[in-house]
Amino acid sequence: MAQWTSAVGPAQLARQLQAQQPRPAGPGTRKPPAYRALADGIRLLVLEGRVPVAARLPAERELAVALTVSRTTVAAAYEALRAEGFLESRRGAGSWTAVPAGNPLPARGLEPLPPESLGSMIDLGCAALPAPEPWLTRSVQGALEELAPYAHTHGDYPAGLPALRQMLADRYTRRGIPTMPEQIMVTTGAMGAIDAICHLFAGRGERIAVESPSYANILQLMREAGARLVSVAMAEGLAGWDLNRWRQVLRDAAPRLAYVVADFHNPTGALADEDQRRQLVDAARSAGTVLVVDETMSELSLDDGLTMPPPVCSFDPSGATVLTVGSASKAFWAGMRIGWVRAAPDVIRSLVAARAYADLGTPVLEQLGVNWLMRTGGWEQAVAIRRTQARENRDALVAAVRTQLPEWEFDVPAGGLTLWVRTGGLSGSRIAEVGERVGVRVPSGPRFGVDGAFEGYVRLPFTVGGPVAEEAATRLAAAARLVESGAGTGNEQARAFVA
Repeated sequence: MAQWTSAVGPAQLARQLQAQQPRPAGPGTRKPPAYRALADGIRLLVLEGRVPVAARLPAERELAVALTVSRTTVAAAYEALRAEGFLESRRGAGSWTAVPAGNPLPARGLEPLPPESLGSMIDLGCAALPAPEPWLTRSVQGALEELAPYAHTHGDYPAGLPALRQMLADRYTRRGIPTMPEQIMVTTGAMGAIDAICHLFAGRGERIAVESPSYANILQLMREAGARLVSVAMAEGLAGWDLNRWRQVLRDAAPRLAYVVADFHNPTGALADEDQRRQLVDAARSAGTVLVVDETMSELSLDDGLTMPPPVCSFDPSGATVLTVGSASKAFWAGMRIGWVRAAPDVIRSLVAARAYADLGTPVLEQLGVNWLMRTGGWEQAVAIRRTQARENRDALVAAVRTQLPEWEFDVPAGGLTLWVRTGGLSGSRIAEVGERVGVRVPSGPRFGVDGAFEGYVRLPFTVGGPVAEEAATRLAAAARLVESGAGTGNEQARAFVA
């Protein structure tokens, strides 16, 4: 059986290689042989996630024609990549990309910083802001006032409180997506929603297509559920979703599920436009793949005058293809563990039935709190506070990083909570490691990829602003200097991913 899960065509790979900007050579530096330059180019595409791990590469003759080089050059480049562990081959199955043993891999999700460390450490690990007061306190007080009738019941509502299901359905209807309460299941956060979906639709060993990069905690959840992740590379910058790649992967790999964050993608911040959304749904429908759409960032538009495209589920009127996941965590507060799924009624019934063997239901008090916010208008006012916080933090962080680390590259998103930053050729894993020693916690790029991709990136969330953002950038610059010099990290390892 072939070990590859997707394929890269010769024309596509040639375009990606030709688009790379070569690093300027220093005085007296000799130009590398053609095969070495080609091998380095492919290696960099793999490490940056532009070519997925376990992607079948073109045959030597096909790539040689596409690049207008000799077949000998391609054969030598492939042999060099095999020797370095970035390529595996088997007669009859072709050659596919890999990551060598010993390279940093995304071993786990993102964990919160312990409270006792908050005084000395600037935490850029989690893309979540403090609660927007006074609305958290008011929502809890409102929930307590409404709790008494529920206290006389068993308290288990596997589908969610009827009042909150109705409220969420009405909100979708006001967005132009007619929805009944029977199409809503309330969950314990978005993670609970996606965990339930994975267990229902994708048993152990099933393939799930994911963006590359994608949200680290969801990738880890899927790994632990036994899924086989098939990565689909995002386009450069904020361009987002390459629909040709999506169609090819959905057709060739036939994944049971596909997971996307179309609204201010985590970590890149990209926003899928209307045509991309329509094409994603069409591609999933044609392949028989269930498309799981994470809308947790959808209310965090930060730029004035930005018009949000229609929800992805609006292009699936039958409800047979798209499952939508929402949450209070990003728009309101991560401590309010309320999420939800919008799907066809029969899917909701199946999810609810399966929940009897999981967590039985979501805490009643938190559901009442979210329902109170949405019913009274407190939700909109709290989200307005959140947007202002995120906008101010974004602008402060962008200015600080550009001042302290001008060689780092990123595009500023119009919403969401994260910057996806290319670290000037340094190892993101080493920066994260050294950063903790100099007082700044930042997640490295490989956490957001599959099998070691994105070593040259870090994710910076909009969780700090003002002088704290400036100090965070100062500490990151100190970490980068230590990594570049090799101090304390091993010079060869620190420079291992410099193109």
